[in-house]
Amino acid sequence: MSDQEYKDKEMEKDISNQEVENENAEGAEDRVEGSENIENEPVESENDLLKAEVEKERNNFLRLFAEFENYKKRTSKERIELFSTANKELMTVLLPILDDFERGLKEIEKSSDEALMQGMQLIYNKFKNTLSQKGLKEMEVKEGDTFDAEIHEAITQIPAPSKKLKGKIIDTVEKGYKLGETIIRYPKVVLGN
Repeated sequence: MSDQEYKDKEMEKDISNQEVENENAEGAEDRVEGSENIENEPVESENDLLKAEVEKERNNFLRLFAEFENYKKRTSKERIELFSTANKELMTVLLPILDDFERGLKEIEKSSDEALMQGMQLIYNKFKNTLSQKGLKEMEVKEGDTFDAEIHEAITQIPAPSKKLKGKIIDTVEKGYKLGETIIRYPKVVLGN
């Protein structure tokens, strides 16, 4: 074999080897593309799983946040109620003193001592204003008002002086008081029969 023939054979081998390598490379690319498709499917489902988990955590966060907001509102409301009724026990102890003060003023009015009356009236007003600043309110009950068992306490019934007052309030024996919106003492009333 001559050098030329040898070179020609080598060239044919190189060309055929190159064709085989090209075919192998194309097959390898197909296999790689196929494996990417196979890998992409789990990646997409993995992404879906992650998205679902993030959505679940987001919902949990929103629920916890809403629960916390409700807790804050409830505790602030309870705190306001506690502050408004914190003096309830003290106020109920002071109410008989306020009643005695009013009875004393009625008796002093009968005397002719104006200076004593003015001094006692001044002290009474100061005491009553201090209690009202702390949230104490007198319940308004007038003669002829309709009796309501939820806000009045009937202590007795007497014959009504007129048909108009039958079943209505005739007199108030003891005033009623509220602390804020809570009744701490019901007014004691006399009903017409």
